[in-house]
Amino acid sequence: MTRMEAHRVVAPVIAPGEKPKGPASYFPSIEKTYGQPVQRWLDIAADALDTRTHMETVAVLKNEHGLGHGHANAIVAYVKAKLDG
Repeated sequence: MTRMEAHRVVAPVIAPGEKPKGPASYFPSIEKTYGQPVQRWLDIAADALDTRTHMETVAVLKNEHGLGHGHANAIVAYVKAKLDG
Protein backbone atom coordinates (compact mmCIF):
# COMPACT_ATOMS: atom_id res chain seq x y z
CA MET A 1 0.00 0.00 0.00
CA THR A 2 1.40 3.37 -0.95
CA ARG A 3 1.13 6.47 1.16
CA MET A 4 -1.57 7.91 -1.06
CA GLU A 5 -3.93 4.95 -0.74
CA ALA A 6 -6.60 5.13 1.91
CA HIS A 7 -7.24 2.23 4.24
CA ARG A 8 -10.50 0.46 3.41
CA VAL A 9 -11.05 -0.23 7.10
CA VAL A 10 -9.41 2.13 9.59
CA ALA A 11 -8.18 0.89 12.94
CA PRO A 12 -10.07 2.37 15.88
CA VAL A 13 -8.34 4.84 18.15
CA ILE A 14 -8.36 3.35 21.62
CA ALA A 15 -7.76 5.94 24.33
CA PRO A 16 -5.59 5.03 27.32
CA GLY A 17 -7.72 3.31 29.92
CA GLU A 18 -10.56 2.70 27.45
CA LYS A 19 -11.90 -0.85 27.27
CA PRO A 20 -12.96 -1.56 23.69
CA LYS A 21 -15.78 -4.01 23.09
CA GLY A 22 -16.24 -6.80 20.56
CA PRO A 23 -13.44 -7.78 18.18
CA ALA A 24 -11.57 -4.52 18.84
CA SER A 25 -11.00 -5.70 22.42
CA TYR A 26 -8.29 -7.98 20.98
CA PHE A 27 -6.42 -5.20 19.19
CA PRO A 28 -4.06 -4.09 22.00
CA SER A 29 -3.05 -7.72 22.56
CA ILE A 30 -2.60 -8.28 18.82
CA GLU A 31 -0.23 -5.31 18.56
CA LYS A 32 1.73 -6.42 21.62
CA THR A 33 1.93 -10.07 20.54
CA TYR A 34 2.95 -9.57 16.90
CA GLY A 35 4.82 -6.24 17.13
CA GLN A 36 2.89 -4.70 14.24
CA PRO A 37 0.16 -2.07 14.19
CA VAL A 38 -3.32 -3.57 13.95
CA GLN A 39 -3.82 -1.53 10.76
CA ARG A 40 -1.46 -3.92 8.97
CA TRP A 41 -3.69 -6.89 9.76
CA LEU A 42 -6.86 -4.97 8.89
CA ASP A 43 -5.43 -4.11 5.47
CA ILE A 44 -4.43 -7.72 4.80
CA ALA A 45 -7.84 -9.00 5.85
CA ALA A 46 -9.73 -6.40 3.79
CA ASP A 47 -7.79 -7.38 0.68
CA ALA A 48 -8.19 -11.11 1.33
CA LEU A 49 -11.95 -10.77 1.82
CA ASP A 50 -12.29 -9.57 -1.78
CA THR A 51 -11.95 -13.17 -2.94
CA ARG A 52 -12.17 -15.32 0.20
CA THR A 53 -14.71 -16.27 2.83
CA HIS A 54 -14.41 -15.34 6.51
CA MET A 55 -12.73 -18.62 7.46
CA GLU A 56 -10.46 -18.61 4.40
CA THR A 57 -9.29 -15.15 5.43
CA VAL A 58 -8.72 -16.35 9.00
CA ALA A 59 -6.58 -19.14 7.50
CA VAL A 60 -4.53 -16.60 5.51
CA LEU A 61 -3.76 -14.63 8.67
CA LYS A 62 -2.88 -17.82 10.56
CA ASN A 63 -0.93 -19.71 7.91
CA GLU A 64 0.79 -16.89 6.05
CA HIS A 65 1.28 -14.40 8.89
CA GLY A 66 1.43 -16.49 12.07
CA LEU A 67 -1.54 -15.06 13.95
CA GLY A 68 -3.38 -17.25 16.42
CA HIS A 69 -6.93 -18.31 15.63
CA GLY A 70 -8.68 -15.96 18.07
CA HIS A 71 -6.66 -12.96 16.95
CA ALA A 72 -7.18 -13.74 13.26
CA ASN A 73 -10.89 -14.27 13.77
CA ALA A 74 -11.23 -10.95 15.63
CA ILE A 75 -9.46 -9.08 12.80
CA VAL A 76 -11.67 -10.66 10.13
CA ALA A 77 -14.88 -10.12 12.11
CA TYR A 78 -14.04 -6.44 12.62
CA VAL A 79 -13.19 -5.93 8.94
CA LYS A 80 -16.31 -7.72 7.73
CA ALA A 81 -18.53 -5.66 10.01
CA LYS A 82 -17.01 -2.41 8.72
CA LEU A 83 -17.13 -3.43 5.05
CA ASP A 84 -20.72 -4.67 5.32
CA GLY A 85 -21.47 -1.54 7.27
